[in-house]
Amino acid sequence: MIHRKLLVASALALALNVVVLPTLAAAERAATPNANDIASLVQTNTGYPVKVSVYATGLDNPRGLKFGPDGYLYVAEGGRGGTLSTTPMQCKQVPNVGPYTGSRTGGRISRIDHHGHRHTVTNKFPSSQTNAAQGSLVSGVADVAFIGDDLYAITAGAGCSHGVAGTFNGVARIGHDGSIHWIANLSAYQKHHPVQNPEADDFEPDGTWYSMVALRGNLYALEPNHGELVKITPHGKIRRIVDVSATQGHIVPTALAYHHHFFIGNLHTFPIVTGSSKVLKLTANRQLWPVAGQLTTVVGITFDKWGRMYVLENTTGKGNLFPTPGTGTVVRIDPSGARKTVISGLVLPTAMTFGPDCALYVSNAGFGLPPGMGQVLRFDLDGGRHAP
Repeated sequence: MIHRKLLVASALALALNVVVLPTLAAAERAATPNANDIASLVQTNTGYPVKVSVYATGLDNPRGLKFGPDGYLYVAEGGRGGTLSTTPMQCKQVPNVGPYTGSRTGGRISRIDHHGHRHTVTNKFPSSQTNAAQGSLVSGVADVAFIGDDLYAITAGAGCSHGVAGTFNGVARIGHDGSIHWIANLSAYQKHHPVQNPEADDFEPDGTWYSMVALRGNLYALEPNHGELVKITPHGKIRRIVDVSATQGHIVPTALAYHHHFFIGNLHTFPIVTGSSKVLKLTANRQLWPVAGQLTTVVGITFDKWGRMYVLENTTGKGNLFPTPGTGTVVRIDPSGARKTVISGLVLPTAMTFGPDCALYVSNAGFGLPPGMGQVLRFDLDGGRHAP
């Protein structure tokens, strides 16, 4: 995962038991909630009625999501982990959260049709999980993006340090038949191009890539653990755009969006400090300029057609020192700087995107719940159909 302190099993288990299950399940119901139980926690605050629906279910640790040129929604999934492992003799292990265990397959991309039915595009990417003491939290495919009709994926759960020897984190193009064609080895890139200020006691040798966007025929990817934004061409050339660690330190940059400029949001370290996250704009001379502060655990950024920024927060609320289900929010920030929490009650959300219908789609129950509990929620937030 992104940062070792995020994976404190006792805190996560406590949050699941104290916050979610009593709220979601009636006393006579089984402990594991269903999709509608999870969605029932969500509230909206827009000043007008908002239709909220469960758009897709049955997902395994859903992460980044994008609409394709065919109009369908494509969702990156961490998968279910596995039992393969590595030793310090083979490669450096990740402090505290290792040794990871994993599988050479299981990391998945799903296509969601207009009826909310899920179809597997591929499940042949590596998937890995932290050790049991740290919650066995799963990583696999981190995000997806399209260049024309071509689907690309970026991974976070591969590599020897994640227990899957002979694999690497990287970017791949997905064939129309679901075949995987690797174009860039990001594990090797980070090994040979270290950032200026890596965090020694929280270092993932293979990286933990989180967000990826397509722009003008190229891909741009953000890595939280080392702290950098890179450009990847369709031919596999990798070039660093900005070393976030050089000026910001170990802020754990997770969210990436493009709206005239690149915007980067950060999760920050754990235990959570309310208001410790922010959104930075990458200027033309590659300086990082703060545009919004006093945010918490930022994991997603997107914009509507009127230029309003939407920020996804995984966990909020005073006293919540670690990821806490039922406290995720979406904050809307107008160009004037005015902000409003328009969605609350999300359960460990991980990513969001606007659809061609101007609705907002959120990957909910993105980690920490049993396999198959992940979902995509749809919010008819107007999304820019009408002037604000």
